[in-house]
Amino acid sequence: MPEPLYEPDTAISAGGAGGATDFAVDEGETLEKRPDGGPRGTGPADKPRSLWSDAWRDLRRNPVFLVSGLVIAFLVVISLWPSLIASGNPLQCDLARAQQGSQPGHPFGFDGQGCDVYTRTVYGARTSVTVGVCATFGVALLGSVLGGLAGFFGGGWDALLSRITDVFFGIPVVLGGLVFLSVVTSTTVWPVIGFIVLLGWPQIARIARGSVITAKQNDYVQAARALGASNARMLLRHVTPNAVAPVIVVATIALGTYISLEATLSYLGVGLKPPTVSWGIDLSAASPYVRNAPHMLLWPAGALAVTVLAFIMLGDAVRDALDPKLR
Repeated sequence: MPEPLYEPDTAISAGGAGGATDFAVDEGETLEKRPDGGPRGTGPADKPRSLWSDAWRDLRRNPVFLVSGLVIAFLVVISLWPSLIASGNPLQCDLARAQQGSQPGHPFGFDGQGCDVYTRTVYGARTSVTVGVCATFGVALLGSVLGGLAGFFGGGWDALLSRITDVFFGIPVVLGGLVFLSVVTSTTVWPVIGFIVLLGWPQIARIARGSVITAKQNDYVQAARALGASNARMLLRHVTPNAVAPVIVVATIALGTYISLEATLSYLGVGLKPPTVSWGIDLSAASPYVRNAPHMLLWPAGALAVTVLAFIMLGDAVRDALDPKLR
């Protein structure tokens, strides 16, 4: 009997497509395995991620967030411990050095009263960050509570809040500050913070109201209501965690705006007052000498611009990470 033309044991496949099919199956099985060797969908690596975990993962990869976060962290550090990089006293002045430029040990020069501009710029960060953080916290807390309750319960309370917010939106911020703060004699930051909270909460209230109205219409809230959950439980357990993201985004962006608002009111003479060290006060004192000694205006204005820009960039990065529509 003649020998076969091929050996069955050494053949690739009995059919033309069999080899390709077997290879595809083997490759598919390989791709379906997790790095730890187990099947997909059975380990902790395959647990569904929440909105916050996805947002944090995106933020860590966003260079805008990293740069702005480093700048803000530096500002917070020097606000808490300004003596780390400035050993002088911001209120110690020497009229003999008034309007002088950069000198050894005094890189930013001196202002019109002979005070070290570098030391005052560093210590001015404490005032700006304090006003921005405290005002943002107060605005976010008051606006979220009022807007969230109005959006959740609706009815007459919602209509009343809407009309009140319309009234506050009609008040010009700078004009309101001139009127409100002109009768205040305190030199602390609290009148300025109180004024910002008074005129800033309607914006957060409207954002919180709309977000709560959207969240309470979801199926899981209706299911909780059908199961007999109380209003407090639904509001705190189901609605608030899913409605707080827009409030965080708006508050983060508004923080930089509040810092610039404090500087504007201080520049106009109705915000913070001496001997408080503030960038707005330094800008107001330096404006008459901008031609003869521009360094007096340059450094406080630059610090203010960098600070406001850092918080706005941080808010934009947080918005992009928390908005599912931008993914």
